[in-house]
Amino acid sequence: MLWSLLKVIVFLAIALALAFGAAWLLESPGEVRIAFAGREFALTPIGFVIALALFLVAALIVLKIIGFLGAVMRFLLGDETAISRYFSRARERRGFDALSDSMVALAEGDPRLATKKAATAEKLLRRPEVTRLLGAQAAELSGDDRKAQAYYKSMLENDRTRFVGVKGLMHQKLEAGETDTALALAKKAFALRPQNPALLRTLFDLQSSTADWSGARKTLNASMQARMLPRDVGTRRDAVLSLADARAAFAEGNAARGNEAALQANKLAPTLVPAAALAAGVHVEKGSKRRATKVLTAAWGANPHPDLAAAFAAIVPDETPAARRKRFETLIAAAPKHAESRLLATELALAAEDFPGARKVLGDLPVTDPTTRSLALMAAIERGQGASEAVVRGWLAKALNASRGPQWTCEKCNHVHAAWAPVCDNCGAFDTLAWKTAPHAERSALDQAAMLPLIVGDPDPEPAPVPEPTPESAAASRPAEEEEVVPPRPDIEDAELAEGAGAPFRR
Repeated sequence: MLWSLLKVIVFLAIALALAFGAAWLLESPGEVRIAFAGREFALTPIGFVIALALFLVAALIVLKIIGFLGAVMRFLLGDETAISRYFSRARERRGFDALSDSMVALAEGDPRLATKKAATAEKLLRRPEVTRLLGAQAAELSGDDRKAQAYYKSMLENDRTRFVGVKGLMHQKLEAGETDTALALAKKAFALRPQNPALLRTLFDLQSSTADWSGARKTLNASMQARMLPRDVGTRRDAVLSLADARAAFAEGNAARGNEAALQANKLAPTLVPAAALAAGVHVEKGSKRRATKVLTAAWGANPHPDLAAAFAAIVPDETPAARRKRFETLIAAAPKHAESRLLATELALAAEDFPGARKVLGDLPVTDPTTRSLALMAAIERGQGASEAVVRGWLAKALNASRGPQWTCEKCNHVHAAWAPVCDNCGAFDTLAWKTAPHAERSALDQAAMLPLIVGDPDPEPAPVPEPTPESAAASRPAEEEEVVPPRPDIEDAELAEGAGAPFRR
């Protein structure tokens, strides 16, 4: 409204100025004399202005005629399109003006004006690679997906616009949640432009989200050739893809391909925890225990992790607690001051029933780094050394409210995973899981309050009816506290620490 009022005011001002100027010229005395070729012309002021305007119009007409004559001469000299270009020049000018207006409207977020100007440009210009793209973008901006799809499909007919059409259809399918169709279109677009950076990223994300690990490796290689990724990042991703491929092969029963992919993953990323654990298992199956020990020790030195300790224990599954404790000295020595090494040494000491040694190794870890695992180990040490039930339950109550310590956490969305995975289950990001403490609490206060009586006990419990004993129930009626008193054993079959302690010696 304000803009329209302003335009009316400007128009009236210009009209008044012209009227005032004409009246002033009519009332002005004197004359204008023009001498040319021995002749003299006397004109009034208003007559001179009119003559000047007529001269400019005549000059413009003459220039047009000269331009047309030049086009005719070029046509006669063999330029068959000279005359058509002359008449289409103004048309193209108007078409490019409409094209510019459409682009500006798109940038301003005005889909109605952008669509109108794009349609005008398409009528005036013969540039479908530009006008149809603008039409499709304007239709998408206005929410008309069907019209945008029609534009993209029409672009498939032109070699110059086929890639843009396929890519546009791919993005539409992605927004609609049709992942399989989007993946098929992405592969077609990849065949047309194998080094397009945006397409390579989209194709890689689609392949990794659909567990197409072999296809993702091809796309990764293309990205490396296009120099989209640093070499170290590309090598790391190749290792993750090899590891995922190895797991898929083992799940399919293809042990040969799984073994090869597992060893390749460990070769590309020796410090990748799940790759080292899987490669160690492959070496053990092949009878190379020394090689398995070397692989796990190298990985432990960089990233101490319970999965590595479990894989190290599986190298010699049936050994005495003392022998296992001695054998693990090689692994622990790779990172002796790390909290995971101290926790592992404590668990080994508990398995050997060396409670003073376990307390010495654990040290002040329950105070400086109180986690569920360290506090549960402290409770086991106190029980093993004959502390009162109140002391043991006190440590267990602290363990209930403590952090669970490092977990596989997505660095992008902070989602916690029970086990490592190549792709985050929550946000779908690739290779973002890190072994670290989650930035949020794993358990709610309500859950903790509900579990607390299980540890501290009910102060005044009601007696429960005792059923008649049977041979089957008698064998399974051992009290829970008697089970807790039994110290943990080192062998795989009958020894596991409590869940909170996180023992690595599990089958």
